[in-house]
Amino acid sequence: MVTRPLLVATVLFAVLAGFTGPTHAQSREAVGVEDLSIPYLREDIRVDLTVEPLVQESGSTSVPIPLAQPPAPAAVGRPEPEPWGEADPWADAVQEASKLSARATPTKTHLSPYPLVMNDQVRHFFDRFTGERRDVVGLWMSRAGRYLGMIRDVLRRNGLPEDLAFTAMIESGFNPLAVSRAGAKGLWQFMAATARRYGLRVDQWVDERLDPEKATTAAAAYLRDLHNMFGSWTLAQAAYNAGEMKVLRALRTTGANDFWPLIRTEHLLRETKEFVPQIQAAVVIGRDPSRYGFEVKESDLETVERVPVPASTDLRRLATAAGLPSDALHTLNPVLVRGVTPPGAPYEVNIPSSRRDAIMTALTPVHRSSVAQVGESTKRAAGGSHVHVVRPRETVASIAKRYGMSTGDVLKMNSLETHHAIRPGDRLRIVEGRSSSSR
Repeated sequence: MVTRPLLVATVLFAVLAGFTGPTHAQSREAVGVEDLSIPYLREDIRVDLTVEPLVQESGSTSVPIPLAQPPAPAAVGRPEPEPWGEADPWADAVQEASKLSARATPTKTHLSPYPLVMNDQVRHFFDRFTGERRDVVGLWMSRAGRYLGMIRDVLRRNGLPEDLAFTAMIESGFNPLAVSRAGAKGLWQFMAATARRYGLRVDQWVDERLDPEKATTAAAAYLRDLHNMFGSWTLAQAAYNAGEMKVLRALRTTGANDFWPLIRTEHLLRETKEFVPQIQAAVVIGRDPSRYGFEVKESDLETVERVPVPASTDLRRLATAAGLPSDALHTLNPVLVRGVTPPGAPYEVNIPSSRRDAIMTALTPVHRSSVAQVGESTKRAAGGSHVHVVRPRETVASIAKRYGMSTGDVLKMNSLETHHAIRPGDRLRIVEGRSSSSR
């Protein structure tokens, strides 16, 4: 059971952070991700919350699926709640989360197992996934072998159910480079603000949402917090999709205490109503994919290891110096959005284990001559470079003027173009008192 101080702190933190969790648009409109839009059941279809095994209609044998009894629907005749907009949102959020916490059943780890339910909604998506959408799901499952082992390890280390791994399947199709039109990225489709809140670095140099393991660690922490808030994995996943406050409002308005009664209401978007049943259908398949004709292939990725690389190292130049294809290292390090390690300090990058010696040999001249950036030796001779942390209201031009540099020099040293924006907290390499004319 979550203690009241921890619960209050969790909810207030979420309110202060603006409830910037991922939204439905992230998985539905991911660039390069297969179409996930599957027509939802009509709103007038009555939800069947009874538990029964999945049985094919044409006389085939039943398929055993371990199921959990779903919670009973919310009681009828509850008093009409007060309008949400007239209340203090902080007080309401704390009050509602406290009620939810009180309803949760405590366990030894205070985190319950993942409840698998087979109702009309889950069965609908199961039939689609094993029927007309089989090719797309087959592609997802073929990718799963690269990441499922790592994801399950992270979830186990954090005391979370391994079935949560299939949240990533519905979010991104196990594509670690998925990018949505809304700007969500990675296996777990994090928005930038939520990613930073959970310890991922997202700036002009590095985007750790594209690092599968780091993003999974952040997602595990986020899902744990959502479970602590709602006391339910299905509600936690709904909030992961729609945002915490949206789900809190729906629960407060309807008086429900679980996700399934909410799909009969207008208080959640259709995408969120579909999101949880799709995950449940994916879990059914993922627990025994071969039973349903899917294959999870073993990872065919080359073994990699992480080594520290000097600041401002161009990965293409390093790869060429080591006798690798020019894009080989950038492909292994998509988190380095400019293909250059960030300034200021060494940065660990992924390299092929089989080419470690060649890369380490190439690193010595790269570090000595600083071939990663044109003219670096000249700039060091001028007195050494350092890092400037951008402050509010600063521009590239104002920073260049402050250090006696030209705007073009600042842009070139930091691999920036004139249309690139800078913001407070960004780090720029600077050489004080040297301009293009003086060089």
